[in-house]
Amino acid sequence: MKDLIPVSEIMTKHIIALDRSDDLTTAEMLFKQYNIRHIPVVQEESIIGMLSYSDLLKISLADASEDDRDVDTVVYNMFSIEQVMTKNVVTVTSNTSIKEVAKILSEREFHALPIVDDSILVGIVTTTDMMKYMLNQYL
Repeated sequence: MKDLIPVSEIMTKHIIALDRSDDLTTAEMLFKQYNIRHIPVVQEESIIGMLSYSDLLKISLADASEDDRDVDTVVYNMFSIEQVMTKNVVTVTSNTSIKEVAKILSEREFHALPIVDDSILVGIVTTTDMMKYMLNQYL
């Protein structure tokens, strides 16, 4: 039954993550290099937070032109990742159904959920992943 398909079927398994000791300049580079909007923050293999591109936009001119690079660097040096990231992140396991994940994303108005098994980050699922899954249902 489609209600029981696990999120592991659609989650991204190649995780781009930040370590708590990384800086915000590194975060911005990863966002742009991989064209992503959410990055889990880890300590070893355990998730401790989530950083979104919009978190960076709140504190700087991150999406401005290259001429503003010096401004971004100064602002980024004023904050640590831990100060900007979302803490107390809601997670699901890889066995959680796609239906349940969709419910969490829509009700909590999240755009990404980390997938954690036995305290280890194993994937991430985004609203884009969900949309692709839904579109594939009509093919």
